[in-house]
Amino acid sequence: MGENFKYLSAKDIPAEERLIFALDVPSAAEARRLVTALGDAVVFYKLGLELFMAGGYFELVEWLQGRGKKIFVDLKFFDVPETVRSAVRQLRGRGVTFTTVHGNDGMLKAAAGEKDGLKILAVTALTSLDQKDIETLGFAVNVKDLVLSRAKRALELGCDGVVSSGLEAPELRKSFGEKFIIVTPGIRPVANIDDQKRTVDVKTAFLNGADYIVVGRPIRNAPDPEGTARAIQQEIASLFRG
Repeated sequence: MGENFKYLSAKDIPAEERLIFALDVPSAAEARRLVTALGDAVVFYKLGLELFMAGGYFELVEWLQGRGKKIFVDLKFFDVPETVRSAVRQLRGRGVTFTTVHGNDGMLKAAAGEKDGLKILAVTALTSLDQKDIETLGFAVNVKDLVLSRAKRALELGCDGVVSSGLEAPELRKSFGEKFIIVTPGIRPVANIDDQKRTVDVKTAFLNGADYIVVGRPIRNAPDPEGTARAIQQEIASLFRG
């Protein structure tokens, strides 16, 4: 493979599962409607805080499982380690693939100790944050160094991977190799106009080292969500073909 493909994921992941659709909608009923409309164009779904607060969250998890879908529980656990440990324990046996933890070493270690087949992803730095935001929060480092530091600790503590912007993914691959998962959110067209700041497009995310991408609004708000999802799937398939 050429130099441009040196960070392309070599993991044995079906191409159609590399797209994760963010079900960021206000109700379980709307989520079901969207999943039904998308059909087989999407296999993997991320369920976040908005749906959790809407009610019917785990019933929706079971409904998705019944349709052969994969599930990413994105609740970004952040609490005292024993509470994080208990929360992760509650997810075991529910058929969930990924969940997220956004905290310090004690929280990450507690989560990793209870995973039992569930893959723990550590959040490095939210893609809605830029360098100015990081400084305002009191971190006297640049974003790249913060992401690398968080990722290093997470992997040492037993996490399976990280959630990271595609901008930092190449340095993560260069520093830590191929044996962990990178999930990249904030996938946007080149002309990005929403609140996500550290963004890349589909091709760049994978060439930079992502194993999975998370796409929400560009699919959900498209005139033809199913067609948009299929176009992204075709782009992914072309990258990983052969």
